[in-house]
Amino acid sequence: MNKIKELFNIQYPIIQGGMIWASGWKLASAVSNSGGLGLIGAGSMYPDVLREHIQKCKKATNKPFGVNVPMLYPNIEEIIQIIIEEGVKIVFTSAGNPKTYTTYLKEQGITVVHVVSSLKFALKAQDAGVDAVVAEGFEAGGHNGRDETTTLTLIPMVKEKINIPLIAAGGIATGAAMYAVMALGADAVQVGSRFVASDEASSHEDFKKMVVDAKEGDTHLTLKELAPVRMLKNKFYQDVAELYSKGPSLEELKTLLGRARAKRGMFEGDLEEGELEIGQVSGLIHDIKPVANIIEDMVAEFKATHKQMNAFNL
Repeated sequence: MNKIKELFNIQYPIIQGGMIWASGWKLASAVSNSGGLGLIGAGSMYPDVLREHIQKCKKATNKPFGVNVPMLYPNIEEIIQIIIEEGVKIVFTSAGNPKTYTTYLKEQGITVVHVVSSLKFALKAQDAGVDAVVAEGFEAGGHNGRDETTTLTLIPMVKEKINIPLIAAGGIATGAAMYAVMALGADAVQVGSRFVASDEASSHEDFKKMVVDAKEGDTHLTLKELAPVRMLKNKFYQDVAELYSKGPSLEELKTLLGRARAKRGMFEGDLEEGELEIGQVSGLIHDIKPVANIIEDMVAEFKATHKQMNAFNL
């Protein structure tokens, strides 16, 4: 039995990333209804909005789903309480110390997974008592690790040292990529960018189209001094690059970034001035389609790859 399928009671070891401005109840419930594990992205939601999305998700699916919680937000305590009050049984934490809430959440009967970008933090998460870790490579979109370790390198490094289930993330949008990381030791995959280009994602249609049109080299990891973020190259990115050429201070970078820059781009559709977070794998995404089709295609390609690999004679 696959460890992650057993842990979450799901059909396929495919987990949807809890991405800001994309992962509302429609996306999460569609993924869960299609056999994966859907996650509501709490990072882009005020507490009352999160409660509404959880309640709508419960009505839209009778399958397991969870909430992704970036721990750097100021109203984190209120968010945790809403998750408990609403009876959510799976929480993915990120961007913070897993020791802060893991024990408390597990005492409430909640399964806890922590997202890491390095072996060092994977071991810290295991020591904190999490049920599984997501190891996310440098290819991933959105906020990222500073070490720039790729998924292909990170997964076997983490697998060698931990004894809890391992979920691979970063650069995974196809069944073949899923097969590759599972061959390296992952028990499941977490998929972000591919689900952004889905009918059910709450991100703006113009942003989805820009993801589909993206080519190799159209994303870049920047703003490491604040919080490393991979995004599409647009006017805002060019403004950031120009500022870097002048050796900016931390305050100058913060001023340029301003507030709600990601919402402006990904949710409101300002493709010039918005922060358009997406992974390198956007260069492999060529269409916007229903979640059910995305998962169906991934599973079919995984099985075809397995058959192809079995035919090899070395």
